[in-house]
Amino acid sequence: MTLEMRSAVVSLEITWHESLEDPCAELWFIERPGFTALPLQTLLAEPDTPDADRLHATAAPLLASAPNEMSRQQFIAFLAAGQRMLGALREHGTVHCSIGLHRDDTGCSAEPLLSLFTITWQDTATAPRAVTAARAVTGPGGHSRVEYLEQPCGPVTLSETIRRPPMDGPLPQFPLLQIQAHLPHPDCKRLAVLTISTTAVARREEYRAVLSRITETVRFEDPLRAWR
Repeated sequence: MTLEMRSAVVSLEITWHESLEDPCAELWFIERPGFTALPLQTLLAEPDTPDADRLHATAAPLLASAPNEMSRQQFIAFLAAGQRMLGALREHGTVHCSIGLHRDDTGCSAEPLLSLFTITWQDTATAPRAVTAARAVTGPGGHSRVEYLEQPCGPVTLSETIRRPPMDGPLPQFPLLQIQAHLPHPDCKRLAVLTISTTAVARREEYRAVLSRITETVRFEDPLRAWR
């Protein structure tokens, strides 16, 4: 029996996101399938700015399609609540936020899995990067399942925490799983914290693998600089 091998030319099209051209960018990464980035600058735009105009133009058709005034007011209330949440995240250094929607193909549930992916900058005491990565998961935050990795961007620590909403609060009493990756910046004065938050605690291994793959793509220098 003989084995015939044939070669084929495959055409691969690569699309660059406009953020690659951002002169103020300090971190580059590849977002995994199933995540949709939220336009923080537009959603939190100041009044009478081009971004505010874009937000109004986007929301106008949704408001117009509402069946009645109550539905329109509910939509406005949901949008305002989302803006308050995103504003609080930005005040704590969050520069990127994405909503994750995935099919649960390992379980029996037909409900989609929801998650929130964020990137937040934190200032740190000046120290070697490996030391900063270790310190990030040894504080009082209740980090568990700690793992140290060497990625192309440098040292990384992965960890997990379980948060529970206050008993007297308005939120549903579901435990919130937060998987975090701490990536010290080469300037040794700050670190980027990548977090996936979800109530799907049973899927912790899958979400941990997703976050680990994202950290593999992180770069602190423009990855296209040599091509420009």
